[in-house]
Amino acid sequence: MGMPGMMQQMMRTMMGGGAKPLYPAMMVLPPLDQVQRAQLEQQAEERVRRGTEMVTRAQAQLSHPATSTDAGALARASAELREGISLVESGVAARRVLASGAAAQPAALAWFKRELGLAPPAALVTDGKSESFSQFHLLGMAALVSFGLFAIAVWWRRSRRIAMLMHRLTEQPSKGAAPPAEGVVYPVLAPSGVAADRTSGAAVRTPPPVAIPATRPGNWRGKLRVAAIFDETPVIKTLRLIDPDGGAIPFDFLPGQFLWITVPMPAGPIRRSYTIASSPTRRDYLEITVKREDKGIVSTQVHTKVGVGDLIEIEAPRGYFTFTGREADSIVLIGAGVGATPLMSVLRYLTDRGWSGEIFYLYACRSSADFLYREELEQLQRRHRNLHVLATMTRAAGTIWIGPEGRLTKDLIAGFVPEIARRRVHLCGPEPMMDEMRRILGELGVLKGQLKTEAFGTAKRAAIAAAPLPSVATAAATATVTFVRSGKSAPLPAGMTVLEAADSVGVPIENSCRSGTCGACKVRLLKGAVTMAVEDALEPAEKAQGWILACQAQSRADLAVDA
Repeated sequence: MGMPGMMQQMMRTMMGGGAKPLYPAMMVLPPLDQVQRAQLEQQAEERVRRGTEMVTRAQAQLSHPATSTDAGALARASAELREGISLVESGVAARRVLASGAAAQPAALAWFKRELGLAPPAALVTDGKSESFSQFHLLGMAALVSFGLFAIAVWWRRSRRIAMLMHRLTEQPSKGAAPPAEGVVYPVLAPSGVAADRTSGAAVRTPPPVAIPATRPGNWRGKLRVAAIFDETPVIKTLRLIDPDGGAIPFDFLPGQFLWITVPMPAGPIRRSYTIASSPTRRDYLEITVKREDKGIVSTQVHTKVGVGDLIEIEAPRGYFTFTGREADSIVLIGAGVGATPLMSVLRYLTDRGWSGEIFYLYACRSSADFLYREELEQLQRRHRNLHVLATMTRAAGTIWIGPEGRLTKDLIAGFVPEIARRRVHLCGPEPMMDEMRRILGELGVLKGQLKTEAFGTAKRAAIAAAPLPSVATAAATATVTFVRSGKSAPLPAGMTVLEAADSVGVPIENSCRSGTCGACKVRLLKGAVTMAVEDALEPAEKAQGWILACQAQSRADLAVDA
């Protein structure tokens, strides 16, 4: 057979590669000279080394948290563990025979005699002499037993974790849960960042009470320091703000509220509102996420001029687009683009608090490159069974996105959120998207009292700034609005708001979004009655006390306001 061929056969027979046991197979092996023994010993040592490396590598893979949810990785690691133990066993067996110093046939014969009780059990016969087991033999057996016990312990632990996981995945929904439609497959974010399937609906559970941070009376004004800046997308940055003195954030806020920042400009300081995207549970910092708009004066200044270490003047908190978990037993968060920021504040707060109600997060953006907070959502979805995420891209062609494409549609929403008509819904995004969502949600049975909205008014402010001041020349004035504190009056034609009338005569009324959601333009109505298309920023008690939103208030009768 030649030396290489003979060595291969010997290793196969002596190291368990064939069907015969070790010692019977040795009966047919030819005698070995010293060179052949040395080569065989070297190969045995190599097997022990390789086997040890494979066992160590398999142990690390089996101990990794991600392996318990990946059946393929678990199977590969288990196979590598078995192969490594086999290599160690075969190498130790070969070393055991070589260390005895006996030829193959006498060693096999001694084994048969020992098994038949014809020789002392603790001795090998070599040329008629008795030789005790060597120290290497004992150490090798101890190592083999140790590896075996370790492998059994790892297997037992993995088996228990797999059994627990399978129980959680196969347990039946609680009584009263709405079952999913048969055959419906919902694309959601998977741990790998691609689409996966969710075909089981979870029962809606009544959440335990959640501690709500108490908002201090009035608003806090002061400066916070920029601790870090994160690039979310090519046009969106997140600013992390901290207390300059190193303490906790010096005010309380509710998830979904916003703040005002003041930016110095050559023509005078300008204020803009930005949602607090972080959770109130994170007391050491807060974050705002700013999109650079083509005509956004402040957003451009933030993107190009603000750096780490700078101080930013803010006023906070403001807004009523909030959810703490006590208002309803489930929440549906629908957003688009940078409208995700107040929704993420709510989502982060609920998951930080371990809220048990069902959370449905639906998000639309142009492409996967514009997908805000994608990695964080993937991680949160893996950790929280009650969080369900659906994302759709309007420009997915030519990208790696394999989830839903296009805009959020009625069928997509109805298929993803069971019984949406009975759930609380929060909606935030560009005005055209929100108008379409209001129509769709109405068709799905969502009542006005169950829907809260927040509009980002950057584009609307830019359009207002570019347009000329309202004029009464093109429309007959049917009413007059009197600004009592300023001592001025202005015509109020049909379709004109109180804020637009104030702009026409130079009466300053603080404002920000001009869409009825931020509440900056609240004034008290002293005389008359108004209609408002959007009044989300007013609480029922404020309406009862006569407060109105100047950016929304219109009337065909004379008015008097405290401005």
